[in-house]
Amino acid sequence: MYQQISSALKTIEKKEDVCILYAVESGSRAWGFASPDSDYDVRFIYVRHAKDYLKLEKVRDVIEWQQDSILDINGWDLQKALRLLRNSNPTLFEWSNSPIIYRTTETWENIKKEINRYFLMKAGLHHYLSTATSNYQEYLKGETVKLKKYFYVIRPLLACKWILKKKCPPPMLFSDLVEAELEQEMRPTIDKLLQLKTITSEVGEGRRIDALNEYIDKLIAQLQIVIEALPADTKPGWEKLDELFLSALEKR
Repeated sequence: MYQQISSALKTIEKKEDVCILYAVESGSRAWGFASPDSDYDVRFIYVRHAKDYLKLEKVRDVIEWQQDSILDINGWDLQKALRLLRNSNPTLFEWSNSPIIYRTTETWENIKKEINRYFLMKAGLHHYLSTATSNYQEYLKGETVKLKKYFYVIRPLLACKWILKKKCPPPMLFSDLVEAELEQEMRPTIDKLLQLKTITSEVGEGRRIDALNEYIDKLIAQLQIVIEALPADTKPGWEKLDELFLSALEKR
């Protein structure tokens, strides 16, 4: 699959006339709890020629290349990515921390050195708590639930705990978050679910796990209080981002 993905990236560069600076896996494979038949969620950052950014007609800043049962490939223009980075877009921090990298460049590595300075703690906490809460309310409140959805609630809640302690973006790997933030008494239940998900195509539905739901209810309530009490974030300026963008254009 690595060769197939690398070939697809080269095709995108040729047909779209762009330079791909960075490409990674996102989603369940990067989080470390993919099913055997999970697709490949490939995400990339690209840059165009300088003249393309000077056109009166705006050039689309997203490339959506392939989406089927095996591959899901799309990317963001660097200009879009850097603008979103100033707003502490959580997706960019996740991509930056992906353990599965299909391509990187010197230009991207220079950008990566600066990424964490744009992380806004309260914004990040709100994102992960909102993600956990919405998934919890939608999928895990009934008597019968989609068991795999527990991962989509527990992971962002552990990410919140990580941010509060370390004041930096959380790691992508679920196992890293579990090791650092999950209480010992909850680990056997999570380990059992994780083993089931990684060896079967679908975990499927089952009875609600009351111990997990009680843990989630308590943690959400605690986090809401703590997060609301935090001071407002302060955004950094544009200067360094402008410098990084212009440098990328020069090397293009």
